[in-house]
Amino acid sequence: MSKLSLALAQLNPLVGDIDGNAQLILQTARDILAEKAVDLVLFPELTLCGYPPEDLLLRPSLQRRVDRALQVLIDARLPCALVVGYPRQSERGLLNMAGVIVDGQLLFEYAKRCLPNYQVFDEKRYFVEGQSKAEFEFKGVKLALSICEDIWDGSPLEELKTENIDLVLNLNASPFHRDKQAERERLVAKRAEMIQAPIAYVNQVGGQDELVFDGGSFAINADASLAARASLFKQQNILLELDQGRLSGAGDQAINRDYDSDKLACIYDALVLGVRDYVNKNGFKGVVLGLSGGIDSALTLAVAVDALGAERVQAVMMPFHYTSQMSKDDASEQARRMGVEYHSIGIEHIYEQFMLALEPVLAGSKRDTTEENLQARSRGVLLMAISNKLGYLVLTTGNKSEMSVGYATLYGDMAGGLDVLKDVPKVTVFELARYRNTRSDVIPENVITRPPSAELAPDQVDSDSLPDYEVLDQILQLYVEEDQSAEAIIARGFDAADVRKVLRLVDVNEYKRRQAPVGIRISSRAFGRDRRYPITNGWKIGD
Repeated sequence: MSKLSLALAQLNPLVGDIDGNAQLILQTARDILAEKAVDLVLFPELTLCGYPPEDLLLRPSLQRRVDRALQVLIDARLPCALVVGYPRQSERGLLNMAGVIVDGQLLFEYAKRCLPNYQVFDEKRYFVEGQSKAEFEFKGVKLALSICEDIWDGSPLEELKTENIDLVLNLNASPFHRDKQAERERLVAKRAEMIQAPIAYVNQVGGQDELVFDGGSFAINADASLAARASLFKQQNILLELDQGRLSGAGDQAINRDYDSDKLACIYDALVLGVRDYVNKNGFKGVVLGLSGGIDSALTLAVAVDALGAERVQAVMMPFHYTSQMSKDDASEQARRMGVEYHSIGIEHIYEQFMLALEPVLAGSKRDTTEENLQARSRGVLLMAISNKLGYLVLTTGNKSEMSVGYATLYGDMAGGLDVLKDVPKVTVFELARYRNTRSDVIPENVITRPPSAELAPDQVDSDSLPDYEVLDQILQLYVEEDQSAEAIIARGFDAADVRKVLRLVDVNEYKRRQAPVGIRISSRAFGRDRRYPITNGWKIGD
């Protein structure tokens, strides 16, 4: 067997920027070659168009743009092979393709055979299954291509068991959720043992709407040992050598840290990357958020500053009669610690003018949540005005626990463009706040230790209307993320009344979540792409 040197190029493409992504591919390959001569550079799935391209795949000019970009790569005639992903129109339909470009020609193409259609994946809407062979020879080495789900499904790899493959090249666009990296490495190790050949796994990195691609590209040998691993959450290239059937990291590259031993760091860095790319890729100058003195807005502010820098973040305290002095002090102190522009704008006069205007319509009615919601909507108006004037994106601060049960106000604290904590349960919010303070002490201790409150009524705390968050989050985990029934959850020892109340709140607030901003996905079952329930339905809990 001949030797082969290769690089895994963990890129952050921009979905739809086919020409720009082609230039990114070329520049990355040239940077790698400047560091070390390699025979082949492997890029992620659908590199040319970015992933997921969604209905951009239906645009009439798609193939023309892809062909133009491929020709740019071919004409560059780099002194190494490029293995890139792209969509390709065929007589049978659109294919999710990987192509090998060598010496000014497209040497080999392979079409993805297994198309995922679960969780956030919707590939059968766009693609047809490939039928081509996976194996080709390059520089005396027998290589095989596979694309993402091919390796999860396993059947295309099964067929390679008798082919005496020297190395499998696996192109991926695998989004992050908790514990995903360990799951990938365990699976690929089993596949490598099954076919008795090493596997090089390259993954996309970067934020794309609610998805975060965490990278973590790696190489595994036939004995399931880890040969190399890239960092998570940043662009990076791994240099590898294939010799005598084994992969090894070239030079003195160390295997990067194992985030599975620090799950909070992993989640936090996913949120930071998601915010950074959402803001930057969409061309916003910065972000603005309401800083209430509570833990959700405190954590959101910390993530925003870590993502964008303090100079691109503005925080606004909007006190009302029920806002405590502690909240005002804590918000001001965190803004000072983090070095952001900070303003305090009282909403009493705005609220009073709204109530005055509504008096002819609401005269004689009793006070209820209408007045509470009007406070939140007054704040939403102010933040959106700042957004319009400055070109800043409004970050909302609702967590997954609140979004699940509708503990948020439409056109109030839900008004904005990105909800950083939308998929983060409240208990995890507390854990992340404490974790962030281990990096530097930016969130005041009062914010973390005081009972959570929306401060929309006198002496209000969240536990007045919700079970304690330790209980609520467990119920939500079982119902929202695991789809368990009310009876199954009650059987686990939870109070029946609490369970039925929580499940009913989740169901009746679907209409709110449909109108909420997108939020960064960190779980395997987030609202939006993952969990899809009808707003209008007659399903009864417990039947």
